[in-house]
Amino acid sequence: MILQQYYEQRGTLVAEARSILDSIETETDTTRITEAEQRHDAVMAKLDALDKKIELEERQAARETSEEERRRQNRPNGANGSASGVDNPEGDEERTSAQMQDEYRDAFYAMLREGGDMSGLSAEQRQLLRRGYVENRVQTAGTDAAGGFTVPTTLANFIVQAMKDWGPMYDPGITTEIITSSGNAFDIPTNDDTGNLAALLAEGADLTDDNSGDLAFGEKNLNAYVYATPWLKISFELLQDSAFNLEQFVGAALGKRLGRLANQRLTIGTGVSQPNGIVTAATVGVTAAAAAAIAADELITFQHTVNAAYRRSPRCGWQFADTTLAAIRKLKDGQGNYLWQMGDVRVGAPDLLLGKQYFVNDDVPAMASNNRSVLFGDMSAYIVRKVGSPLIGTVRERFWPKVGMAGLVRFDGELTDAAAVKALRQAA
Repeated sequence: MILQQYYEQRGTLVAEARSILDSIETETDTTRITEAEQRHDAVMAKLDALDKKIELEERQAARETSEEERRRQNRPNGANGSASGVDNPEGDEERTSAQMQDEYRDAFYAMLREGGDMSGLSAEQRQLLRRGYVENRVQTAGTDAAGGFTVPTTLANFIVQAMKDWGPMYDPGITTEIITSSGNAFDIPTNDDTGNLAALLAEGADLTDDNSGDLAFGEKNLNAYVYATPWLKISFELLQDSAFNLEQFVGAALGKRLGRLANQRLTIGTGVSQPNGIVTAATVGVTAAAAAAIAADELITFQHTVNAAYRRSPRCGWQFADTTLAAIRKLKDGQGNYLWQMGDVRVGAPDLLLGKQYFVNDDVPAMASNNRSVLFGDMSAYIVRKVGSPLIGTVRERFWPKVGMAGLVRFDGELTDAAAVKALRQAA
């Protein structure tokens, strides 16, 4: 199995990288040290490329499994060898939800291949589109003839996944997600009570009643900023190519465009007419001694500027750019142990830094003068407010004979607890 081969290659590369770094410990020749560091960087570049192959192969395997299941469900199963739902659209009781969704999607693609001309479809396909099992109509101007149809729900879900893959800040598995149906201002009460304790009570003494134990509440406001992609125009030749997977093509392109913007704003947004990015909102825990480097002891000290209560959170971790990760991978503690530890992708165990997971986010500033280059803390304290799902519009007549597609998304973000996430700042 190719995945197993990749896993074995990954272990070999990590062992080789560590061996190179170990050889530097006793080396005094600066030329050899430089050569060893270059060999190490080359090995880590291969490791990064291999990790991408592993990720792609795992996704492909999942898609193949899903496609095989879809084909199995759509194989002819009627008494006369017909496929239910297409030959018999009214037979909903004989079809699963997945079958109905796939039938609608096939009809939608057929409509695209006809350049948006409904008259070129079969009666069954037109009926499926009119019923709109997973259809949401978007009116861009006037009637349906001047407007269009949104893409099927499956494509919208694919776009959401592409946005999560692009950067960690849009992923509810890392941050906390709140989805609302409208874009009205949304207020979140905040409280940091980590510094308060109970007190010893002497026998027979009355409880203290001086309001000193009252909770201190604050408030964070979440808006719903709108961001949109430029039009993505698809030629009619491509639409008529039935062998081309339009869902993946369009979904990947629009998802990346939305994802780039969303991750950037949720990371370094200024908070003025845009989300308050996590880098902007975090307080500084440690200032490094160098402007473009980090020492192992500085990371250890920095980690402990975050209260242990937050460090115990399952979503506690690090965030930094990939270039920062490359530098951190070479660091050792006072006992000669690497701060970076390899996980096991076969069982879903992530790579760790000082015992905590990390998330590569290239929108976090690189190591440079006065930059906040490393984040650490409980990432669930950062709230991402999303208004529904991304909207994907399809317009036919405006770009005829092309079909235009564009996406927009509404979201906001805010760090609700300033003590939960802190930043390491480089020297000025």
